[in-house]
Amino acid sequence: MTTMGYTWKALAPFFGAKEGTEITLADCRTYTKARRDAGKKDGSIHTELGHLRSVLVWARKQRLIAFAPDIERPSKPDPKEGYLTRDEVKKLVDAANSAHIKLAIQLLIATGARVGAALQLTWDRVDFDRRMIQLRNPFDKAHRKGRATVPINDSLLAALHEAKQGALTPYVLEWSGDKILSIKKGIKTAGTKIGRADASPHMLRHSAAVWLVEDGHSMEAVAQFLGHSNTAMTYRVYARYSPEYLRKLTASLEI
Repeated sequence: MTTMGYTWKALAPFFGAKEGTEITLADCRTYTKARRDAGKKDGSIHTELGHLRSVLVWARKQRLIAFAPDIERPSKPDPKEGYLTRDEVKKLVDAANSAHIKLAIQLLIATGARVGAALQLTWDRVDFDRRMIQLRNPFDKAHRKGRATVPINDSLLAALHEAKQGALTPYVLEWSGDKILSIKKGIKTAGTKIGRADASPHMLRHSAAVWLVEDGHSMEAVAQFLGHSNTAMTYRVYARYSPEYLRKLTASLEI
């Protein structure tokens, strides 16, 4: 819902006064051009218009509008290639200015969680006895991407125990007794110190998946770990990092 709120700020000036069924392809193209002129990338525009489409489809299902018009969007860009090595992640943790950013980095890399799931994670979903984290909020009825139940490895376990001892809120990631709303700046600052100014919360999730694939884990297992509902996406993004996958291809080229 938070993301929807941000995108609606961009969408409202263009579509807020229109009836849902009045939106045309020309409107979508005008919006796309205006956002590009404002310096926004196609990936962001794709997401914004995707949210508009979701709202219209929901309205049609609720019989609030007669039909949901087609929403034309820019093509979704290819996934970013950048990821962090194990050594870089260790340096990133050391370079973090505060305890909550250090913990956030450790949590994201050890669980492959999406940043939203990490920020919403509460201590009641951290099972120290079974060493499991439930990233999916059982009280959240809305469908969320990338939620899963994942094990806690040794390094994360130690970090969580330390954080729990000083916890002042129900949230795993907190700062001075308050829930954290964003860790993007803190991770970027740490990344800049180690020569990886492109470091981001999503890059940590991506790096976790790359490491798993490079270590030979199956795409099905990686998809389950990441909470992907469709393994086709896991193959599309991560198959290139699998030594076994590439080895099978080159074996077909023997002469």
